[in-house]
Amino acid sequence: MTKIDIIQDVYEKLGFSKKDSARIVESVFDIIKESLGRGEKIKISGFGNFVVKEKKSRRGRNPQTGDEISISARRVLTFKSSQVLRKALND
Repeated sequence: MTKIDIIQDVYEKLGFSKKDSARIVESVFDIIKESLGRGEKIKISGFGNFVVKEKKSRRGRNPQTGDEISISARRVLTFKSSQVLRKALND
């Protein structure tokens, strides 16, 4: 499913115009991006949690050459689905 598909579903199910549906979807994604950028958790009831985790820099190995490399510190996004979503997927 793509963003266009989500916009189309909002258009069909809620009756907004396509332009308004696109604005709504874009606004929701912008709010989520901004919140995650600030390092905040996002909990969507019945769906799951998005959490930004900090990873420290570490030593790694290039699998092709075997040379040691330094992997820089970074932030990664993790998602953990809710039990409601897991149950819906497995039933």
